[in-house]
Amino acid sequence: MMRLNVQNGVVFGVLGICLINVFVNIFRIPQRGYRPRNLNNTSETTQPVARVELIQISHQFKNFVPVKSAFWNKRQHQMFQLVDLLLETSGVYIPPRCQLTDGHGSIDNFNTYPQPLKDFVRYIGCRHFPQLIDHPRKCQPEPFLLLVVKSVVGSFERRQAIRETWGKEGKVEGLEVRLVFLLGSSRGEGYGPNLKALLGFEDGLYGDLLQWDFRDTLFNLTLKDTLFLRWADTHCPGARYIFKGDDDIFLNTPALVSHLRSLNQTETSSPIYLGQSILNASPLRDLKSKYFIPSTLYEGAYPGYMGGGGFVYSGSLIKPLYAVSHYIPFFPIDDVFTGMCFLALGVSPTHHEGFRTFDIDQRHRRDPCVHRDLLLVHQRTPLEVTWLWEAVRNPELKC
Repeated sequence: MMRLNVQNGVVFGVLGICLINVFVNIFRIPQRGYRPRNLNNTSETTQPVARVELIQISHQFKNFVPVKSAFWNKRQHQMFQLVDLLLETSGVYIPPRCQLTDGHGSIDNFNTYPQPLKDFVRYIGCRHFPQLIDHPRKCQPEPFLLLVVKSVVGSFERRQAIRETWGKEGKVEGLEVRLVFLLGSSRGEGYGPNLKALLGFEDGLYGDLLQWDFRDTLFNLTLKDTLFLRWADTHCPGARYIFKGDDDIFLNTPALVSHLRSLNQTETSSPIYLGQSILNASPLRDLKSKYFIPSTLYEGAYPGYMGGGGFVYSGSLIKPLYAVSHYIPFFPIDDVFTGMCFLALGVSPTHHEGFRTFDIDQRHRRDPCVHRDLLLVHQRTPLEVTWLWEAVRNPELKC
């Protein structure tokens, strides 16, 4: 898994090798191929797992994660130690292809966890899955803004509404805008309709789908994000900005491009992480919540992060985000995990009032004048997205 180049003497070399052996046992690579049928419905991946760039993790993030007995906290501090050791010894980190975790042996009350959390813990070490649909030339020419939309296979109508409105590819304010949708597997654990042929027809028409062979669930959104980062690091490293959002939003793309252009003219040296910032949040301990996080899984507060309905970050952060994501254990809530990655890079969230990921007052939901002055609103149907796009762009609109 790792190669160690020790140049500091025999004693330090022996100590370093002993410590590496400890971490090898913690982050061990399975010797045989693995077929994660329960969670991901995929055959054994044959994709090579390459070495990952070593990155100095920020002191802010190291100090933020409490030293506690919770499962995630322990794994993160073990990773902190591993990264520090590799940096000191010019080591190389090659992540394991898929590492299964024994939740019963790692968490005392694991039996009380809801099944989705049990699945998450068991497969927390699995990060590499075959790509089923790819468009490696999507970013040629390099776009000013790449729109990255999280979707699921069956959401055909939502994707079409986006293509015809705020996600339409081409020149916006004179700058190149491109669009991709991120998808997991179409049939989960084998039940439900087989939509593979329809998906292939859709992609043949529009060429904007990126799909991987994993089960598309709430707690796999973190996996979806990191698979996209790997793709972008390879195929789209020159995008100036990345917008990542859900497929049930309305985005005022021209206004966003204009705002980003102004940033590009005044703050070219400062990478951005822009959206509706959520600060001082803590895990929900209510078992009835879909975002329930047990104290035995994670202890502490959440870092500042952006509401997942949609946010923007600088394309220059693609490579470091992809690298640092390997040194942070997956977290069930993708927005929180993303916030952790940015904090680990020392990039703070920047709040913008134009992002309304928790929606706006009910009486303004059909007011195009209100939407004209916003960048993003959440939870809109395809019909509402289409109507809003036409209403906001109507040259006869008087506000």
